[in-house]
Amino acid sequence: MTKAELADIISWQTGVSKKDTGTIINLILENISEALMRGDKVELRGFGSFKVKTRRARQARNPRTGEAVQVPAKRVPFFKTSNDLKARLNKSGE
Repeated sequence: MTKAELADIISWQTGVSKKDTGTIINLILENISEALMRGDKVELRGFGSFKVKTRRARQARNPRTGEAVQVPAKRVPFFKTSNDLKARLNKSGE
């Protein structure tokens, strides 16, 4: 599902215009991104939580040449599903 498809569904279900729905979705995603950039954890009850993990610097290999390459430390987003979402996903597969 794309962001546009999500906006269409929410717009249809709520009666809010697609333009306003798209703006709301963009604001939500922007605020989640800003919180993660500050190092905050974002928890959406019943869905999951987002947080930032730090990967340490490491040595890797270039697959073409086999040459050793230094990979710098970096921050990466991490999503963990809630138990409710896990249960709903596994329940529907029965």
